[in-house]
Amino acid sequence: MPTPSPASAPIRRLTLRDLTACADLSEDRGWPREEHKWGFLLTAGKGYGIDDPGGGLVAACTVTEYGPHEQPSLAAIGMVLVAERHARRGIGRRLMRHVVAALGTTPLTLHATPFGRPLYEELGFKVTGRALMVRGRFAPAGSGSGIATRAATAEDLTAIVRLDEEVFGADRTHIVTRLPAFADQLRVAEGGGRIIGYAAAWPNMDTHVVGPLIARDTETAKALIASLAARTDRPLRTDIDARHEELLAWVQERGLAVIAPNAVMTYGITDLPGDWNRRFAPVTVAAG
Repeated sequence: MPTPSPASAPIRRLTLRDLTACADLSEDRGWPREEHKWGFLLTAGKGYGIDDPGGGLVAACTVTEYGPHEQPSLAAIGMVLVAERHARRGIGRRLMRHVVAALGTTPLTLHATPFGRPLYEELGFKVTGRALMVRGRFAPAGSGSGIATRAATAEDLTAIVRLDEEVFGADRTHIVTRLPAFADQLRVAEGGGRIIGYAAAWPNMDTHVVGPLIARDTETAKALIASLAARTDRPLRTDIDARHEELLAWVQERGLAVIAPNAVMTYGITDLPGDWNRRFAPVTVAAG
């Protein structure tokens, strides 16, 4: 019996049992294994994949939905990967078409590398913004901004969820409530007796990724980043909306360098919901 072709193999839902295979696929394409992030995405959202008849995965991606469970108001697509040995055979296009069809009328977003952007444009995604990945060892800024930050407590979660929905433009309760277990740090900024921003730092290989980062203004975002950096010995990494030019200049002055640009793309909507002025960085570009 002939071996079935990966190009026609069924697309199936992934589960946590596929975590090692997903990490192997990342490694195959020269990405870090990122098992911690894969686990988060597969539990907070959905995974789709195609099995390799020879073992492992031919391709995979994740989908994180936001808003009402019955009719999500937004879905983020991420971790779109095709094994090197099966690249350039239309498998990624087939997987993406399947996911877009499965999501129906739900508006979509994703962060595209320059390599992946042509495929997404072919599928109807439009560029609506840019994000810049920065990485490096953060140098303390000297005198502080005067904005108070502290570790978040369980009692803060309701206020954080409320602020997050207001800024993000969709309900992310299932993301926010997972942050205390996913992240090594979850901090809030306070002003006038209320929470005016929050940020997390979660472990990813040898770095701590700052995200999400939501803040009343740039000074609050700076205070949150500095407070997270002061409590880790690892380099920091984050993905900052390119419109936040002041914050980008500041983190570069503090030792972080731009290492990769990504196009923010949407499908079914002309722009992302919410308030970009207070949305500085995503949880991860894979989840929006």
